[in-house]
Amino acid sequence: MADGTPPRRVDENAARARFEEALATHEQRFEQFFLARLWGLTYAYLPEGAADAEKQVCRITFDASEMSFNPQGVVHGGVLATVMDISMGHLVNKVAGPGATIEMKIQYLRPVGSGTVTVEGSFLRRGRSMAFMESRAFDAAGTLSAHATATWKMPA
Repeated sequence: MADGTPPRRVDENAARARFEEALATHEQRFEQFFLARLWGLTYAYLPEGAADAEKQVCRITFDASEMSFNPQGVVHGGVLATVMDISMGHLVNKVAGPGATIEMKIQYLRPVGSGTVTVEGSFLRRGRSMAFMESRAFDAAGTLSAHATATWKMPA
């Protein structure tokens, strides 16, 4: 682990239960798709009722656990990248309908260990056919851990 202690094994019973729950409850739609259910993602769109899309945020939280850890005992960068992409994509969908990631760049600033991870996707600039977006990931202490920027194709 990041602090030098050996990583723990995944709790097999908890993993099976989480997987079975995701299988039983997922739907192929925003917020309910399989990975979102498997990782236990929760969503909030802030501020509620905001008229200006460029001021809106999609906040996703999830509990980091051994199921999301890499061999070093911290959240795998691919898991963070996926949730950051989801935060931007769900905001695009909320504002304009389904879009598509054109490109995404991530800077990992510090490792994320156990606890609640918060990811916030937002618009930097929104046009008719393209949007420039960002997403920020915070560890359980509220420290910025990763920053992503992306270009999104807006729905026609």
